[in-house]
Amino acid sequence: MAEEMLTLNKFEEASETVKRVTLETKLVYSDYFSEQTGNRVYLKPENMQFTGAYKLRGAYYKISTLSEEERAKGLITASAGNHAQGVAYAAKCYGAKAVIVMPTTTPLIKVNRTKNYGAEVVLSGDVYDEACARAYELAEEHGYTFIHPFDDLTVATGQGTIAMEIIKELPLVDYILVPIGGGGLATGVSTLAKLLNPKIQVIGVEPAGANCMQESMKNGKVTTLPSVNTIADGTAVKTPGTLLFPYLQKNLDDIITVDDEELVVAFLDMVENHKMVVENSGLLTVAALKHLNVTGKKIVSILSGGNMDVITMSSVVQQGLILRDRIFTVSVLLPDKPGELTRVSSVIAEANGNVIKLEHNQFVSINRNAAVELRITLEAFGTEHKREIMEALEKNGYKPKLVRTNI
Repeated sequence: MAEEMLTLNKFEEASETVKRVTLETKLVYSDYFSEQTGNRVYLKPENMQFTGAYKLRGAYYKISTLSEEERAKGLITASAGNHAQGVAYAAKCYGAKAVIVMPTTTPLIKVNRTKNYGAEVVLSGDVYDEACARAYELAEEHGYTFIHPFDDLTVATGQGTIAMEIIKELPLVDYILVPIGGGGLATGVSTLAKLLNPKIQVIGVEPAGANCMQESMKNGKVTTLPSVNTIADGTAVKTPGTLLFPYLQKNLDDIITVDDEELVVAFLDMVENHKMVVENSGLLTVAALKHLNVTGKKIVSILSGGNMDVITMSSVVQQGLILRDRIFTVSVLLPDKPGELTRVSSVIAEANGNVIKLEHNQFVSINRNAAVELRITLEAFGTEHKREIMEALEKNGYKPKLVRTNI
């Protein structure tokens, strides 16, 4: 069965099938990233897809291949995020009952969205693996049909429809960058890309703190990480798919890993330059662009999803501004006498710095005449501008010290 699965015929069938429920996510040419990298960079915006992610493709195609009897039994899966919403939406399209087991730590907004698509949500376990174990128990108990989030060749075929769309729109694509969690999306995309044109380089991208596929490739067998630690929760997977692994060994050209800090900066780039909200896992392929040692190539970065809650978003924006030196805090000591604050302000104003916050501490020294501390949080244009402001303060006799920014 496995050998018959990921064939051109199946991919074509899946592409026609998913058209019933997917939006057309046309490639977006990125002037910004093209300029940064010396390549022609295109984005595949699956963050604009129904349910906010590509997962709907695999879920819907899988459910379409089930018999009436299997659908009538009810469907069950485990997921902390996008797969949950994909299965819930696809099940609703087929009028099938869906039970989704989610970890107890899942943000409320994701739980509610999944319920809104008509699914029954069961909260169980602290992490995905525990929720998955519970889903298998419930499937056994009630006779539900289990739909695995990634380790399923039919689901992977559905995800691969993304490659069909990319190649139809950009036939001469050189590189496709694809995020890897469990490997379902990467399996579908790399297998179909190689079937259509073996010259296309397909590069997988993982968070450095959850590089289960990279370790598995290195060891030549599916390897479980002892722990995962990344802000890219959608790709925080300890063990990649066993059924998928042989396909990835054959079709994936390389794997790049990306640090969390790079994702934070990529979020800011995406919001400011493309006005798009992309979740951390979807940003992996954007952050990976500068790790590719090529120029003059046509590259597509798959933005796998855009489901990020607002609280996470605000902290990512803040961190991004700090990492880009767009916001920083400086401490200066002033004599405690009138007019000093005005003098500091005018130095900063002349250097075009924008004051966001001031903290005045008169108790920094016993001798208040000697010094009071002024902490100034500033907005700058970036690293060069920050350096200019610091130099202006030094030139005017202050001894500015950078302090950890906490906005």
